[in-house]
Formats: sequence, C-alpha cells, structure tokens
Amino acid sequence: MEKNTEEFRRWLEATRDEPLESMAGFFDARTEQYEAHMAPWTAQYQWMARELPSGTRRLLDLGCGTGLELDCIFRRLPDLEVTGVDLAGGMLDLLRRKHRDKALTLVQADYFAWEPESGLFDAVVAFETLHHVSAAQKAALFAKIHRWLRPGGVFLECDYVASTPEMEAMVFAECARRRARDGVPENVFVHFDTPLTLEHELEALRAGGFAAVEVLGCLPPDDHTPLLRAVKAPLP
Repeated sequence: MEKNTEEFRRWLEATRDEPLESMAGFFDARTEQYEAHMAPWTAQYQWMARELPSGTRRLLDLGCGTGLELDCIFRRLPDLEVTGVDLAGGMLDLLRRKHRDKALTLVQADYFAWEPESGLFDAVVAFETLHHVSAAQKAALFAKIHRWLRPGGVFLECDYVASTPEMEAMVFAECARRRARDGVPENVFVHFDTPLTLEHELEALRAGGFAAVEVLGCLPPDDHTPLLRAVKAPLP
C-alpha cells in the first residue's frame, strides 16, 4: 500500500503542470482508445456482472461510458432493462451502436444533477467512475442512489481507493491547487483522481443510508480496487 502511495506521489509530480480537463471533454477526446485502455479490467467487469442478483429487471449504470460492464451484464441477463447515464456523448453513441437490440435508455447528463423517480431500479452499478469527487459529494450521491433503489435493491461499486490517509489528503490538496491555478470553480466536474480511503468510502455509503455494506474483495494482483456491495433495507 505504501508503494502505491509513493507511485501516486511521483505521478502527481510528473503531471503537475498539466491543465485540468472537464470530465466530458476528457472522455469524448478518448472514446476511440477507451476500450483498449480498459481491457486489463475485464475480470472485474465479469465479476461485477456475476454479483448482480439474478432477479434484476431494471438496472441503472452510472458513468456507463462505452458499456464495458454492460457487455458482460447483458451476456448474463440479456432481457435486462438498462438506463445508462454519462456526460460523454461520444461514448454513449458507441454504446448505443453496440447494443441496438437491447432495452437500453441512454441519458447524457451529470448524474449528480439527474433525477429519476424514486424506487425505480432493482440494482445500480458504478465502475471506475466515482474517484473524482469529495466524500461529501459521494455521500449525497449515495443518498440519491439509495432513494432510486427499490426496497431490497443492490448497489455495486467497483473503484479504486487511496492506499493511505496521506495519499487521500495529498490528492485533494493537489486538486485544489490545480483548480486555483486554472481558475476552475468547485462546481465544475473535472477529470482529476481524488480517491478516498476504503474506510472513508464505506463511511460515505453508510452516510447515504445504506446499513448493509460489504467489501467483496479485490482480484489479484490488484489490492486497491475493491468491489463493494450496498443493500437497501427491504420493507418490514
């Protein structure tokens, strides 16, 4: 874990003069290379698909991108009704072309501002999309996810976490420095990694209303990208 913190420190130093990019702009510029870039995570996509309850009928995919997780999920649950939300229109176009035959509703939006009706989904997934925001922003989003789920619904999150509290503090300080340098206000969603520690990630899930939160683990050799499961309490 300490090695990962030191590697991150070196990365921050090497990139310190790079300008911040908007989230949508960053991913729209990389649509064609994205799937090859994410290929090393295939086992994690497959794992997430296996962990979805077999009775899932309506799924929400936050930050769905080109749908790499959905490629695996549709193989297991081909009749699923899916709503995918992402800022990058180019990625949504690619996803739409890949799965024309599926019950797929795609929304180009900021999922922090987007508001579907409550209790609409059996499950929500988020893969490598939530490591760019603060603990308070996460807790607020987790509360919305909790509201969007039906009683007994499941939220699966696979994302990387800060190895140490030092690493977490370091990335948030550097993000604040770059925002000040580039004149980017806090309410602008930028592509800069600010992972929380696992402890703080779990705290944010509980603050969002999830009482049952479980760390399913990591797939070797990775030790800092856990799959988490949070369950909304069923009706009494």
